[in-house]
Amino acid sequence: MNTPSIYGLTLDQLEAWLLEQGQKKFRAQQIWDWLYIKRVLEFSEMTNLSKDLVALLSDNFLLQPLNQVVVQESADGTTKYLFQLEDKLMIETVLMRQEYGLSVCVTTQVGCDIGCTFCASGLKRKQRDLTAGEIVAQIMQIQHYLDQKGNGERVSHIVVMGIGEPFDNYDNVMAFLNIVNHAKGLAIGARHITVSTSGLAPKIREFAENGLQVNLALSLHAPNDEIRSRMMRINRKHPLKEVMSAIDEYLEKTNRRITFEYIMISGVNDRPEQAQELVALLKDKRHLSYVNLIPYNPVAEHIKYERSTKKDILAFYDILKKNNINCVIRKEHGTDIDAACGQLRSKHLEKAAK
Repeated sequence: MNTPSIYGLTLDQLEAWLLEQGQKKFRAQQIWDWLYIKRVLEFSEMTNLSKDLVALLSDNFLLQPLNQVVVQESADGTTKYLFQLEDKLMIETVLMRQEYGLSVCVTTQVGCDIGCTFCASGLKRKQRDLTAGEIVAQIMQIQHYLDQKGNGERVSHIVVMGIGEPFDNYDNVMAFLNIVNHAKGLAIGARHITVSTSGLAPKIREFAENGLQVNLALSLHAPNDEIRSRMMRINRKHPLKEVMSAIDEYLEKTNRRITFEYIMISGVNDRPEQAQELVALLKDKRHLSYVNLIPYNPVAEHIKYERSTKKDILAFYDILKKNNINCVIRKEHGTDIDAACGQLRSKHLEKAAK
C-alpha cells in the first residue's frame, strides 16, 4: 500500500494529523462533513478548505481507493460488487435490501486462511489484511451509488461477514467500526452493525471488553468438534469448549444476544440428532441465543456438499423451536447471481488466469 485512504482515519487521528501539518484542529470536522455528510468524490469539492489544504490532502491520501470491476444485480435487488484495490487485488462487497433497511456486507481480508471447506472465500489463501480505510470505502462506494440514484436511500445496517475473518484483522476492523458508528460521520447505530467470527476465542474475549454495542455472530455450523473440525479447520486450534467458554464470558460481560450462524449441508450437519446436540450446546444460554439456519449456496469447487432439503431444514428448525431455542431460517438473497461469499471473486480470478 502506497497511499492510504483518508477514510481510514478516525476523527481524533485526522485532528492529530492536521495539527502535525500546521493546520487548525477544527478543519477535521469540516473534512469529515465533506466525506460523510456531503459525501464528495474529490478533495477539490471541499470548497471551504484552502487550496493548500486541499493539495495537502490530495498528496497524502486517496479519496476513492476502490475501482469497481463487476456489478451483479439480482432480481430481488441484492447487488454484488467486485472491487479492485490500489495494488490490483480483488474484494467483494454486497448490498442487500431488507425489510428493515439497506444492509451492506463488507470484506475484511483479501482471501482467507480460516479453512472452511464449504466456503468460496477459502478457495484463495489470504494475501493481506484490508486497512480500515479500505473497509470504510466499501460502505462509501455503495452509498455513492445510492446517492447517484437520487432517491435518498442510505445504508442503514452493516454486516462484517464478507471475505476473511474479521478478528484476524482485529485492529483495522475495530477502527472501521468506530468510524462508521461515529455520530459526526455516517452515524450507523452500533446495534445496526454485526461482526461475525469463525471462533477466534481470544479475540471474542477482547471484543467483550471494547464497550461498543455492536452485535456479535459466531459461525458455528456444527454442534460437535468432530463435524466442526471437518468443516472448519479453525476448530482444531480453537475447539468448541474453548469457543463456547469465550462466548459465555462475552454474554456475562455484555448481556447482549449472540447469533449462531448454521449453514445447512445435506448429510453433514442437518440430521435430527445434530439438532438435539445443538439444543444441548445452547440450552444454558438460550435466553441470549439466536440461531440463524442458512440454506447452503453450493460452490462448484465443493462438489461434495449439497444443500439440505427444505424438509430437513424445517425438521431441524422444529426441533430447535420445541426446545425453546430462538431460531429462524434465513431469507435468501441473490440466488440468481454468484450468491456464495467469495464466489464472484474466485470466478473472476480463474477467468483472468486462463
